Amino acid sequence: MNRLLLTAALLFLGLASAVGGEPARQAADEAAIRKSVESYVASFNQGDAGALAALWAPTAVYTNPLSGEQVAGRDAIKKQFAAIFDNAKGAKLEAKTESIQFISPSVAVERGTAKVIRADQAPEESDYTAVYVKRDDQWLLDRVTEEDVPVVQSHHEQLKELDWMVGSWIDEDKEDNAEIVTECQWTKNQNFMTRSFKVTVGDRVTMSGMQIIGWDAASKQIRSWVFDSDGGYAEGTWQHKGNRWYIKQSGVLPDGGRSSEVNILTKVDNNAFTWQSTNREIDGEVQPNIDEVKVVRDQKQ
Repeated sequence: MNRLLLTAALLFLGLASAVGGEPARQAADEAAIRKSVESYVASFNQGDAGALAALWAPTAVYTNPLSGEQVAGRDAIKKQFAAIFDNAKGAKLEAKTESIQFISPSVAVERGTAKVIRADQAPEESDYTAVYVKRDDQWLLDRVTEEDVPVVQSHHEQLKELDWMVGSWIDEDKEDNAEIVTECQWTKNQNFMTRSFKVTVGDRVTMSGMQIIGWDAASKQIRSWVFDSDGGYAEGTWQHKGNRWYIKQSGVLPDGGRSSEVNILTKVDNNAFTWQSTNREIDGEVQPNIDEVKVVRDQKQ
């Protein structure tokens, strides 16, 4: 019985040692693959076809991303890269590993992004998936597939003159104990700006809402849309004259009535602007203008 217990204990200790060693071994393998990526980039940038081919497994298959031609074996891969370097002298490679997944102790999949930079040409970007195999304690490339990174259209160029609006802004009316706080930020790809606003009287929020500002590629002008918590909404077009923006806006009130106005936004500097509303109408009836008010950047943000 004691011998059985001793044997079981030794087996348990051996299993625990193996399990405990797995994370360390995997971490070492991941570091080795990342080091191989660095060597690949360095060899490419040096135009060394032989050093690049040495990073591939002897039976690896390489697919030329430009021609789609496939070649197998290190010698053929070396010739492929030599031809690439002859046709694109001075090309430089950048690569960034996004993830490494181990399929088995000897097979791993690396995913990342690559960029090839040539003189007088736009960079070529791609997402890649690389399969590595471990041979003689060395991680070698076996297969690589690439997909072009989709080009995302951005209208930031048409909206960049409004970049100063990004941030937090405050309009205070101390007499009425009221405050309007506006938060402005870019959306992803900088195709739109969003301006959330909140109206507070005393300690109570009386209204909130959102404005979206973007470039209308069809009409070639800046357009905005406003939605408030009471159920009203409006659409406006922007015109720029000097340091002023004229926003011609028409909307629908919560009760179904129609409204229109011209709001004037004047940039004072990067930390202040003024706002006023003119030519105001509700259901065709003229309304009083709203006098110019000063809005300042919240310096606490």
